[in-house]
Formats: sequence, structure tokens, C-alpha cells
Amino acid sequence: NERHFGLNEGKDRIIEYVSLKQRAPEISSPIICLVGPPGVGKTSIAMSIASSLNREFYKLSVGGLNDSTELVGSRKTYLGAAPGKIMQAIIKSKVNNPLILIDEVDKMVKDYKGDPASTLLEILDESQNKMFVDNYIEEPFDISNAMFILTANEIENIPATLLDRLEVINLGSYSVYEKIDI
Repeated sequence: NERHFGLNEGKDRIIEYVSLKQRAPEISSPIICLVGPPGVGKTSIAMSIASSLNREFYKLSVGGLNDSTELVGSRKTYLGAAPGKIMQAIIKSKVNNPLILIDEVDKMVKDYKGDPASTLLEILDESQNKMFVDNYIEEPFDISNAMFILTANEIENIPATLLDRLEVINLGSYSVYEKIDI
């Protein structure tokens, strides 16, 4: 409330979600996906969640991403090989339990290079991410301690298989009166 005016319904759902995860961490629950128009504060809300949970925050943009190796790294045999964005987030945040914001999931592209949405499903799946293997590092790493939050501008453009596993929280734009109050 100190950082975000209004959006009470969305904030209440986030508080319920976080409370449930803290009281019963063993419960399998969907990943939060904040959906709303640009400028409504999706990223800053995720930053506030990270701050309130005392977690490091890392933003990962996947808008326009069409190559799934960017998420899971490329093999060392390739020129310019590097760890994927997920392991980069873990390495740069210097903890194994950061809050990773995966921004613009509605703008990922599926083409001949791969399907990043299906790769993202594996990354977000609690049963699979305990043994996540980055192609560059080639060793299993437990990323299940990380908290993932996704953002999108339009729910219609999120791949259906991914949308099925998300807890969608709609953040509507501010009314004229709310903008005046802000």
C-alpha cells in the first residue's frame, strides 16, 4: 500500500497467495501471473513482493524470445556459449531463492528455433525444477526455491498450456479519478 495506490483486489489475491505459500510451502500451487496494460505497475508490484519477502529480485524479459536455448543455455561446444537466463538470474542474484520476474510472457514466439513456452513449463514445474539442468553448466541444480512471477499485457496471447498452470491476477488500469489522487 505504501508503494501502490489502489489495485486492492490484485493486492489482496497476492497477499492470500503469499500467505498460503508461507504457511504450507509443501503445497503445489500455480505461478502468479500479473496481467494488465503497460504502466499499471506489474514490475514494481513484483519488486515490492520481493522486498516484503526479503528476497533478491531479478527481472528476466522474454518478450520476442524465440530461442529456448536462451532460457536453458547452450552447449559449451558452440561459439559464444553461455548459461541460460535462468542460471544467470541465480548467479547474479547470489542466492538460490530469488524472486525471478519473467516479463512479457505473452510476447514469446514459437518458430523453428524452438518453443520457449514449453521450455518455460519445465522450468516452472515444481516436480521438474528440483533437477534443472542448464545446457552450459551440465549439472543438476535445484531452482525450486526460487519464486517465479510472470507478467503479461494480454491474457489471450499467453500460450494455453502455460496459462493452464498460472494464477492470473488482473490489474486493471487506473481510472481518471485514481490518477488524480496519485
